[in-house]
Amino acid sequence: MSIPQQGGGPIEHPDQLVEYIASGEKPREDWRIGTEHEKFGYRQGDLMPLPYDGPVSIKAMLEGMRERFGWSPVEEDGKIIGLTRDGANISLEPGGQFELSGAPLETIHQTCDEVNQHLAEVEEVARTIGAGFIGLGAAPIWGQDDMPMMPKGRYRLMTDYMDRVGTLGKQMMYRTCTVQVNLDFGSEADMVQKLRVALALQPVATALFANSPFLDGKPNGMKSWRAHIWQNLDEARTGMLPFAFEDGMGYQRWVDYVLDVPMYFVYRDGKYIDALGQSFRDFLQGRLPALPGEVPTLSDWADHLTTVFPEARVKKFIEMRGADGGPWRRLCALPALWVGLLYDQGALDAAWDLVKGWDAETREGWRRAAGRDALQAEVGGRRMQDLAREVLDIAETGLRARARSGAGGLVPDETHFLNTLRESVDNGRVPADELLEEYNGAWNHDLTRIYAERSY
Repeated sequence: MSIPQQGGGPIEHPDQLVEYIASGEKPREDWRIGTEHEKFGYRQGDLMPLPYDGPVSIKAMLEGMRERFGWSPVEEDGKIIGLTRDGANISLEPGGQFELSGAPLETIHQTCDEVNQHLAEVEEVARTIGAGFIGLGAAPIWGQDDMPMMPKGRYRLMTDYMDRVGTLGKQMMYRTCTVQVNLDFGSEADMVQKLRVALALQPVATALFANSPFLDGKPNGMKSWRAHIWQNLDEARTGMLPFAFEDGMGYQRWVDYVLDVPMYFVYRDGKYIDALGQSFRDFLQGRLPALPGEVPTLSDWADHLTTVFPEARVKKFIEMRGADGGPWRRLCALPALWVGLLYDQGALDAAWDLVKGWDAETREGWRRAAGRDALQAEVGGRRMQDLAREVLDIAETGLRARARSGAGGLVPDETHFLNTLRESVDNGRVPADELLEEYNGAWNHDLTRIYAERSY
């Protein structure tokens, strides 16, 4: 979940909404990679989730990171709720999921170095206080009542609203984790092509990274329960966005979509004001019930952009949102996959050629099947395993064409970061398959084993 945005002053004309997104355009040489990943923290003593306060807690983690590694605190109502350092930030999801939002970096080599440094810092502080961290797409054992709520006003409002729009919203907020990558675009046409490829191929990422086969202490029938949640949650702000594939797609069409999404809140003077279900279009006219007579600022627009949750999302960059959180190798593999597909024009064109003939039903079919069956999914007689292999071939070609070296030039490009995904495609097994095999085999249905054997 995002922190309050800093977008600018009052909106005096609707064109500013489009201009805000268009201002994200960058020349190719300035394109960067921003990787985000979430993980669950738990107490080593009883394997329960970390509360916000106490000797073994989220607060103790944040304070330890600040004291040991030079992070600066972010506070809300006098409570530490995050950290910043060198363009990166650490923030909290509603149930205490610990999130690194990485700095904008040039290469996957740098991204992986950042991930490794972060996990090493987390491990050092966690070991000191008696905590552990694990990368999964959904909490395997903890029930909803076991989850703490972090002291952020945004989450109090959203929790109430989720009960009105379905039954899985609070599971999404409190008991899921993701890894995602944020990538740049160079023009409106480039944004459209990248968004279309990102949406169409998000199910491939869901399948390759599926890592949430358990809920409430037992198998849940899905390879990615997290994907299942997003497929059954608040249709006003989720999904595969068929309109993005229609003629006329561009910045204005994205703005129109976001304007039709009901609001959550307005942020003023360090407080979240309840605007649940209200209209940003009314806000533009000074008719928002929550703030009668006021018009929004660009910061309000930036905040509202963070409250839409489709499979890929446009702000001043594009976010790829389909993957479960997972083991450290996959934290580097996800940006490699998408950078390979989207940052080389030849690869991007090849990816678009692969999906441009799909209709909305096919795209949605892949989305549904990926969460349930991962690489064993089939749509229209085609297997996900075969589709994923073709997608990886395109991504690898894109990374070779980028030719961004690492290790002082000893590693010629970024293709090796795809190796863990290649292994999955070759053997048809993703993390969820491996977990289920362990659960039904060596673990003898004792799911507590997952913490010792899958933690960072």
